[in-house]
Amino acid sequence: MEWGTVLLLGLALLVGAFVQSSIGFGMAVVAAPFLVVATPELMPGALLVASFGLPVVQLLHGARDIAWRPLGWALAARLVLTPVGVVIVAVLSVRAVSVVVGVLILATVAASVSTLDLRPTARNAAAAGAIAGVAGTAASIGGPYLALVLQHERPERLRATMAAFFLVGTAMAIVGLTAAGEFTREQLLSGLVWVPFTALGYAAATPARARLDRERLRRVVLAFCVVAGASVIVRALVS
Repeated sequence: MEWGTVLLLGLALLVGAFVQSSIGFGMAVVAAPFLVVATPELMPGALLVASFGLPVVQLLHGARDIAWRPLGWALAARLVLTPVGVVIVAVLSVRAVSVVVGVLILATVAASVSTLDLRPTARNAAAAGAIAGVAGTAASIGGPYLALVLQHERPERLRATMAAFFLVGTAMAIVGLTAAGEFTREQLLSGLVWVPFTALGYAAATPARARLDRERLRRVVLAFCVVAGASVIVRALVS
């Protein structure tokens, strides 16, 4: 493992943490394209470790705003489907996992621009959790689907609920991957190296949040994800 590359990829995590701290999700969809191209052997474990600390910090500032009912349904469904994500990681080749990551990024964009007027019902929250159980474990991309269900909630409530969902869901994924022997020491160490970068991204977003045009940032992030997701798929198919 080339540690210079790992440190450079920390910048992608920093930007991703800034985005997630601003609009509620985004760290994985921003960082995953860089990771899966440069160091596919570190996916998804290292990204899961790196993303673990951010929701902890977010919850320290807003745990009381959590929407507990939809969160409970989403986590229950995620627990049931997490083994499917583990199987995907264990069975597929690195190349195939890269394609899966690219497809999930594009699916995330589609979900994020969807005009569906979803409400945080038990069924919708469970469906979002089920998708996250697979996508969040296989590629560390699972948050946008629950964010779509919570789209009508206050920003503070959305961020707090998503933070709790990321925290517990990430723990589920890491436990599942470890049990299957798909979580390596290199992934753990790299993820720990990236934790300070995610902390810096969060710190940078805190004073900027009030001045940000969140809708414009969201559009820029989604446009980037379209290009990045398509590039990852093409690269994996032609390599």
